[in-house]
Amino acid sequence: MSHCLVSYLDLDGIRHSVEVEAQSLYEAACLAIKVFREHDCEPAPLSKLEITIPNPVTHEVTYKKVVEWLRSGAKSPKDVIEKDRLRELIEIEK
Repeated sequence: MSHCLVSYLDLDGIRHSVEVEAQSLYEAACLAIKVFREHDCEPAPLSKLEITIPNPVTHEVTYKKVVEWLRSGAKSPKDVIEKDRLRELIEIEK
């Protein structure tokens, strides 16, 4: 598990950030999306989610890319389980 800071800029130029504990880039993105939704500040599909981990490495992925990844095929049984769990987390259908 890594401590991650996930943030994005909304259409008004306001940065929204949340801290999550995640094992992967996509898990961090999904956990953040869930929290943003709970606080009525869900990112738009093309919003870039900036994901920073402590060492400090920063990754960016669009919300749309997260959904595409969740809907794509899995390469292993472990991937199937992870994608199913993350789809359920942010209520994305296959």
